[in-house]
Amino acid sequence: MSASADTPDTDRGTAVFGPPAPVLSFSPVTLSVPGRPVDLQVRVSVPAAGTGLPVVLLSHGHGGSNNLSSLNGYAPLANLWAAAGFAVVQPTHLSSRTLARRLADAPGAPFFWRSRAEDMSRILDRLDEIAHTVPQLAGRLDHDRTAVAGHSLGGHTASLLLGARTTDPGTGAEVDLRDPRIKTGVLLAAPGRGGDVLNGWMADRVPFFHGTDFSTMTAPTLVVAGDKDDSAHFTDIGPGWHADPYHLAPAPKTLFTLFGAEHLLGGISGYDADETTDENPERVAAVGHLTAAYLRTQLQSDPYAWQKACEALTTGTAPAGRVECK
Repeated sequence: MSASADTPDTDRGTAVFGPPAPVLSFSPVTLSVPGRPVDLQVRVSVPAAGTGLPVVLLSHGHGGSNNLSSLNGYAPLANLWAAAGFAVVQPTHLSSRTLARRLADAPGAPFFWRSRAEDMSRILDRLDEIAHTVPQLAGRLDHDRTAVAGHSLGGHTASLLLGARTTDPGTGAEVDLRDPRIKTGVLLAAPGRGGDVLNGWMADRVPFFHGTDFSTMTAPTLVVAGDKDDSAHFTDIGPGWHADPYHLAPAPKTLFTLFGAEHLLGGISGYDADETTDENPERVAAVGHLTAAYLRTQLQSDPYAWQKACEALTTGTAPAGRVECK
């Protein structure tokens, strides 16, 4: 039975994917990294049962709150993705607000754009160590099915891992941080192109945005953009800026434009988070279910998941958004 167009998004997701599975979450897993000013800490969320779990690396944004920009944030997505059959690994990047005072004078502060991407590759290097640290996880991960996702600044991090390049503002050299172990990804309210369009008051603080080149981002990627996400502090071109990773990167790419959504896409960074300007649990559920379905299909867990999710959530009289593909 298909879900009705008038059914709330949370119920539509259950109708398509079934009831959520129990989830286990463990943190922190602490990894000592030579040369990193503090240890790398991660949270791991997984379904309570099952083997051959695909891995999703989730990169937090810079954010206005404290713990939401750390391994403690993004529970609305991490829990849903884990319930959908993924092992979700969330690092606390050096840019986290939880480390801001301690690392205020460290090289790369406050955004640590290069270190953020390097964190993700280090996690993949040490997946076995992570799995043996988390109770009941050893032997359950599929190292060959790996994805990356990121929100806002985390979307920039994810785009670099998926093949986008940028120019190091300190040296002028092109930077390639692509990790070939990552097969696909999801960019959530990610930054768009640089250059002259970066004319807001924050533009000078993010010089690493200016040289972004999406033409080399060849991995299959889902770009999620809110049609009300007007990041005027970066650019005056409006919400379409966040769709640039779709328009400026080569196929295969998919764009999900989320209706009525601002930068937090309904509240994906945390349950009842004060920084959310467009709080909408149904919108968050739509983002969670559609992104999970995209990853399930791309990572070959379910070839029909994406099609079913699109039919349930982007059609009828009250669609959550619209989808474009190339």
